[in-house]
Amino acid sequence: MRLFNPGRQPRPRTFTPGALTGTLALGLALAFFSGSAAAAESRAAPSAIADKTEQRKLYGQAQKALSQSHYGEYRKLLTQLEHYPLKPYLEYRYIVRRLAQMPETDIDRFLRDYPGSYLAEKLERQWVEKLAEQRRWEDVLTYYNPDNSSTELECFALRARLNTGDQSALDEVGELWNVDRSQPKACDPLFAAWMDAERLTDDIAWQRFAKTMEARQRSLARYISKQMSPEVRALADLYYEVDRTPRALANMSRFSGQSDKMQQIILHGLQRLALRDASQAIDLWHRYDAQQLFDDSARLDTQRYIAVRLLRQGYTEQTEALLAATPALSSEDVTEWLVRDALRKQDWARVSKWIAQLPAEEQNSERWRYWNARALEQTAGSDGTEQALELYTEVAKTRSFYGFLSADRLQQDYELVDKPVDVAADVSLMVSDNPGVVRAKELFIIGENLNARREWYHTTRDMNEAEVMAAGKLAESWGWHRNGIQAMIQASYWDDLETRFPLAYHEQVQTTAKDTAIAPHLLFAIARQESAFTPDARSSAGALGLMQLLPSTARQTASRSGMSFSTYDLLKPETNIALGGRYLGQLLNQFDGNRILAAAAYNAGPNRVKQWLNKDKSAQLPFDIWIETIPYRETRGYVQNVLAYSVIYGYRLGDKKPFITKGEAGKSL
Repeated sequence: MRLFNPGRQPRPRTFTPGALTGTLALGLALAFFSGSAAAAESRAAPSAIADKTEQRKLYGQAQKALSQSHYGEYRKLLTQLEHYPLKPYLEYRYIVRRLAQMPETDIDRFLRDYPGSYLAEKLERQWVEKLAEQRRWEDVLTYYNPDNSSTELECFALRARLNTGDQSALDEVGELWNVDRSQPKACDPLFAAWMDAERLTDDIAWQRFAKTMEARQRSLARYISKQMSPEVRALADLYYEVDRTPRALANMSRFSGQSDKMQQIILHGLQRLALRDASQAIDLWHRYDAQQLFDDSARLDTQRYIAVRLLRQGYTEQTEALLAATPALSSEDVTEWLVRDALRKQDWARVSKWIAQLPAEEQNSERWRYWNARALEQTAGSDGTEQALELYTEVAKTRSFYGFLSADRLQQDYELVDKPVDVAADVSLMVSDNPGVVRAKELFIIGENLNARREWYHTTRDMNEAEVMAAGKLAESWGWHRNGIQAMIQASYWDDLETRFPLAYHEQVQTTAKDTAIAPHLLFAIARQESAFTPDARSSAGALGLMQLLPSTARQTASRSGMSFSTYDLLKPETNIALGGRYLGQLLNQFDGNRILAAAAYNAGPNRVKQWLNKDKSAQLPFDIWIETIPYRETRGYVQNVLAYSVIYGYRLGDKKPFITKGEAGKSL
């Protein structure tokens, strides 16, 4: 999509060396960093000021001067920070504080001095926004960069084209308007001009109406329906009614019209009804399927949706009958649900049957090869036992939850491949000298963690695999453990256990392990799973710190343990680990020392775990089946990871630990 005024030349852009790969990338990157185009980015600090203690002090003073608008003092301090990596942050803050009055030359100088950097791209976006606010439409087109944009900026650019006489911009507005959410207010004048030009049709309005209803944006959908003709608005009102009261579909005479819009109303209503009463939904589906000529794809999607809801509401036999009548309905989600239902009932013939219905790729996963082996042991006699042993042997070669389960069944050692990544010296040097990496490191050191993360992700996003791994090893060496872990994930390199499973905050973990009598490898596993060792981690639910404790939970735990507490203390590693360990200890005591149940409770809460245990007291399940059939996918994966990570941390600590203890293996859950 072309947003530049065709008659105007955009400013030249620079390339980012991290996007290149191989020997050519290395040569070009080194040339780039030594060239004049990036002189300000690559000026090396003299070795005499390698110790940045004094510079950090001056940087703090300059920040304070800026915050107090003491610009003379700021400029004086800035001259003493010529080689400090974070000088761009001071310059950026100065410019942004006075953006409305800034001459273009100052903006251009910053963009030229720090090309492609996180701050340059951020300033570029802010500058375009400011130019639009000032209605400097010619300048908006000059500075707007479609590769560094947002919906708001895209609307500004289209408005700029319209205001400079380019009416073809209207051709691109429909795509921006026709979405399932509200767009920024900056787009309102653009949309008004588009509507005034009579570009909004009933079909486009209906499309957006349906999208917003599916996205549960009902107020927005109501507003959109007011843009429709009376005839189409009546259908929108019916759609809205069915969304609110899906049982209205039982009066089929009201929905006998034959049109695409009516079919959308019916299908939406059936899905809404299935959320509450899947049995009634499937009954109505059969009746409407005989009345309407639904598209084949829509038919399958609707039936699959209802099938999932039938399963979740306990109609297993009805679902299996539906699948038997229409094999094309089989999907990975539905089939996996049926496998787990069969596991919960320990119906091994059904386990085998439904595993065989999974896609070939899924059947070959470690998970389903393990469960196929378990089913063969139970159903296929001596031949089945031999096949099961072959499957266990294959799966046991993997360093994973199912690999460790298989190794235990074979009574053999775990496969723990540990191959630290080998980073070439020249690549490591190039990455360590990358200005963005240097800035991220300095921000991390002085505790500006949010900016450090933003700088890091911006800098590494276009690196090749070798560069990403080099960056990860550097981050790990600084104690920035999450970035080391993330780098190995980004590069799909799984065998560097030192970087992927660091012994972070070792002293604090060992102290808590001693105080609580909890094995340190379990504490490491929980912290690794919860936050990847990010001390200032904050979840959407409000959990904080390394072991992701809710303040309310931490306060209760501190009170029981006789510890002083403030919410701020949860961002301190020693306090967070101490309280997290004590809370884990409470859960272990509550569940008789069973790590499986304690880990599930740490993630989902102890009351929910008790509900799962009490749901069917007659079904005493082996531990592996109980884990596999945990109702929450997140908790299921959480427990599996914590148990597997415990084995790896046992290895890292030089203290070999069993995957599942005898007590855990011997208990039915």
